[in-house]
Amino acid sequence: MKKKLLESSIILTIIYSIGHIIIAMSCNIIINDVTFYGALTDGIIEPLINAVWFYIIHKLVKDYFKSNSNSSNFASN
Repeated sequence: MKKKLLESSIILTIIYSIGHIIIAMSCNIIINDVTFYGALTDGIIEPLINAVWFYIIHKLVKDYFKSNSNSSNFASN
């Protein structure tokens, strides 16, 4: 069950996004000295865009390794 959750692109994307939101908000408040609501806005929008990108990359890499694994097993039979 743990392995299945870790292989799931959507679960990894959600975990990544939550962490990214917290990091982006913290950086905006500390570095840019913006208001909480300004940091919240940037902290949500930018990570959501990155989450879509992360999901695409994870799916492509997972599918690539799955197809290479299947082709190498086929060739060895």
